[in-house]
Amino acid sequence: MQRVRMLKKSECVRPAAAPPGALVRIFRVPPEWAGKRLDTFLSAQLRNTSRTRARAIIEQSAYDPRGERMKPSERLKAESFVVLWRRPPDESDEPVPIPVLYEDDHLLVVDKPPLLTVHPTARHHRITVLSLLEAERPGQFLSLIHRLDRETSGILMLAKSSEADRAFKRRLEDRSRAETNQYGMTPEAGPSIGKTYLAITWGIPSAGLIDVPLEPDTDNPLRVKMRVATGGVGDGAPGMEARTLVEVLDTRGSYALIRCRLLTGRQHQIRIHLASQGFPVVGDKLYGPDERLLARAADGELTDEDLAKLELPRQALHAHSYALEHALSGYPLDLVSPLPPDLQEFWDEQLED
Repeated sequence: MQRVRMLKKSECVRPAAAPPGALVRIFRVPPEWAGKRLDTFLSAQLRNTSRTRARAIIEQSAYDPRGERMKPSERLKAESFVVLWRRPPDESDEPVPIPVLYEDDHLLVVDKPPLLTVHPTARHHRITVLSLLEAERPGQFLSLIHRLDRETSGILMLAKSSEADRAFKRRLEDRSRAETNQYGMTPEAGPSIGKTYLAITWGIPSAGLIDVPLEPDTDNPLRVKMRVATGGVGDGAPGMEARTLVEVLDTRGSYALIRCRLLTGRQHQIRIHLASQGFPVVGDKLYGPDERLLARAADGELTDEDLAKLELPRQALHAHSYALEHALSGYPLDLVSPLPPDLQEFWDEQLED
């Protein structure tokens, strides 16, 4: 079997126009992409990137290994390389405090602020939950037990040992499976513990169980997007079971404050379930008024008109409570994070109207 050759950064000629501290990404062109346009290829390689945005990235930062500029319309050759020399992300924000909700020898539970990335990425690598906690606790083992989207606030659990990491992940998986079975046909029955989120929606959804399977939206250029499964679940169908229990806590005008219990844990489950019923989460850039807002926000290009559509700079979704037994001690944990100030202020404003 022929070995695929990879290109190292040290083998690439640095272009004179490359910005100081540029982040370098190298893309190998597989044989199946031979003859395709560069902008089409790059759009497929970069998450949350439309073809229009890919063209702009190419014009600013795409070069071949010799340091020669590449064009969006350029036709690619198999086993060639595309090198992006991109300006480093702007992380001038001061480190933000991360409140601790609970801690013992095995577990750390924090109240994640909104608009803070959980783990380092190419775009956010210094001001993240893990980076900030590791700076505060040098040398301490910390591993994410679960994750939250950058815009979602609330409860985030981290293990302080590999043993705790395995045990808590297994405990959450077992509880999710138990609740799915318990609530599958009778959502009003079963234990009153689990994992809940608070959300503010455009429009007022009906209370009850949303039982709608999901699947990756493979037709969408934004590769993180999910959609309602069209082919069903099981027997080779791509759909994944997804159940969310919805409770309406309050309504104000055309907005609702709701509590959602996750009976399964699919990507973007609450957001797409609510959007599929016609009641998207306020501020949602992917499942709200226009999915193109996600890419524009990622590049800092939201207009005043965009912000007016969204009403909030982030999606109004908050990880509110976790209730489970401690995976190592067996002690019952009842973790709660109240509605954060930005969402409380938005909700209070609706009362004034």
